[in-house]
Amino acid sequence: MALQQDFSQQQNQIQKLAMTQSMQQSIRMLKFSADELQSFLKQQELENPFIVVNPRRQGSSANVISTTSAASSETDWTEYTTSRKQRSLDDYLLDQVHLTMRKTPLRGWVIFLIEHLDSNGYLDLDLEQLLTSDLLDKITLIDALTLLQELDPPGVGARNLQECLLLQIQHDRFAPLGAEEVISSDFETFVDRKWQPLAKKYDLTLGQLQEILDYIQTLSPAPGAEYSQDEVGYIRPDLILEVGPNDELTLKMTKQTHPKVVFRDNYFQEMLQSDDPQVKKYAESKKKDYAEIYRDIEQRGTTLLRVGNEIIKYQRAFLLDPSQSLTPLLLRDVANHLHLHESTISRAVNGKYLQTKNGVYELKSFFSQAVNYSQTGEKLTAQDVKDRIKAEIMAENPAKPLSDQKISDLLAKEGLKLSRRTVAKYREQLGISGSSRRKKYS
Repeated sequence: MALQQDFSQQQNQIQKLAMTQSMQQSIRMLKFSADELQSFLKQQELENPFIVVNPRRQGSSANVISTTSAASSETDWTEYTTSRKQRSLDDYLLDQVHLTMRKTPLRGWVIFLIEHLDSNGYLDLDLEQLLTSDLLDKITLIDALTLLQELDPPGVGARNLQECLLLQIQHDRFAPLGAEEVISSDFETFVDRKWQPLAKKYDLTLGQLQEILDYIQTLSPAPGAEYSQDEVGYIRPDLILEVGPNDELTLKMTKQTHPKVVFRDNYFQEMLQSDDPQVKKYAESKKKDYAEIYRDIEQRGTTLLRVGNEIIKYQRAFLLDPSQSLTPLLLRDVANHLHLHESTISRAVNGKYLQTKNGVYELKSFFSQAVNYSQTGEKLTAQDVKDRIKAEIMAENPAKPLSDQKISDLLAKEGLKLSRRTVAKYREQLGISGSSRRKKYS
């Protein structure tokens, strides 16, 4: 049998999207926060000799080509502000050591212990291992630790939460009766609220134990946190909401969202006069890079403004009065109305902030899914349901706190049907303890 092979040509038309480097840069720039955008542009300024970002002085029109718009032409006062470093915990403790202790080997060991405190003021050091090193004797170590724990703030130098609370109690002459003994000897039993045996052991009433608990909750679990050296993060709003006559809402972009980028045209023209073709090619390439950055900045600003305007249209009531509830809103609602992809909306709202007269909000916080718990047909968000649960708990009798099932029953009478498990889930998300831990004794 002869083997026959047939060859033919066939043409197929396939449509696909190729992700170019330019498109990747545009997507990345939309995702940038205000600070990330500024960092990116500063890097481009270093790499491209024709780009100047946010120049302090505007040159003549013959010298630069500006991308400035009316929305970004205002003075950026953040450029003229300075930040003052907060005093560190180490500095504060060392000042006390030098003012109250003579220069002795013992003072040196106190300073050594200070150097091993964590940011919360706890001693992060294995003392038993230190003793086995023959560097110091046990008495000297105990003396140094005692001197450290007598410094301000109370609780500094503790090795665990129990010791931290105990040190603060010992420094407070107004601490409730029995607080030191209970925390020192029966800390876990007290925290677990097994109070009946404690009341008998220390000859205290349940009301006195409740008083101790209320007092403990006023103490600091991290006495050194106030002196933390962590850099304070400042939110730079991308959009500013202005309320005009008749409660008209308008959005304005900030300089961080729509930065000023200028092109050094004179320098570019000089390079074009060069006889070296490589220099001319380099200049043309860098001008193209500038054009792409300019286009991406404009597109980023336009997208943010469009998304922002959609948000204020949906959330008008909340923006005028924060006591009002948010309207249920999904990413796809905005995406469909603006004819954009959901991923584009997600990039536009993550890490972007809106400044209002009532505070600063992240754009993504205006999106919430509706829940179908209302029996009256009322549109509710998950936050609305949490607020209802919190309101019931705030109004409860502290001596007889509401169980999750009881809260579910009360909400059902108000037309809000939730299971006990759903109530428990939302209560835990609110950071509210169960009924047994909320109970207070008079």
